[in-house]
Amino acid sequence: MPNLILFNKPFGVLSQFTDHDNRPTLADFISVPNVYAAGRLDRDSEGLLLLTDDGKLQQYISNPKNKMDKTYWVQVEGDISNEALVLLQNGITLKEGPTRPASAIIIEEPLLWERVPAIRERKHIPTSWIEIVINEGRNRQVRRMTATVGFPTLRLVRVKIGPWTLEDLKPGNFKQVQVSQKQLAAIRL
Repeated sequence: MPNLILFNKPFGVLSQFTDHDNRPTLADFISVPNVYAAGRLDRDSEGLLLLTDDGKLQQYISNPKNKMDKTYWVQVEGDISNEALVLLQNGITLKEGPTRPASAIIIEEPLLWERVPAIRERKHIPTSWIEIVINEGRNRQVRRMTATVGFPTLRLVRVKIGPWTLEDLKPGNFKQVQVSQKQLAAIRL
């Protein structure tokens, strides 16, 4: 059975094991040998990152053709409008073309750990929290989508990839889980 690791990537950590500039990497948190990230999460984003020692599983999780949903909790600058949510739901045209439609809803501020460093606060500008679900993975896609509709991202936390969730993992912690036979069968078709 392949190893699958669920890792809560802290802010400022790279989604790789080495860095020539001595920035924090996965190696500072994960000592399991021969595992590799299945996808990426930007340095300034937080939350769920999956790692595995199985190449087919890694490819399946990270390949946008498989349309695996990724769920993000996003704090944006301003009171997000219904019009902006509809634009996100219908898909946004970015520099390289239109995105697929997304799920985008307003949520209450989630109970999360404090981010270090804290996000910038502006006394006279409110913030909103939204949940966005996408099934593709362009570079900095969620941040670019919210900026395009006029609500820049202040904080971005990925909480779910496919059936795997962040649950109660604290930043910098990981756990190993079993991949079900059904999930493996789907990958090897």
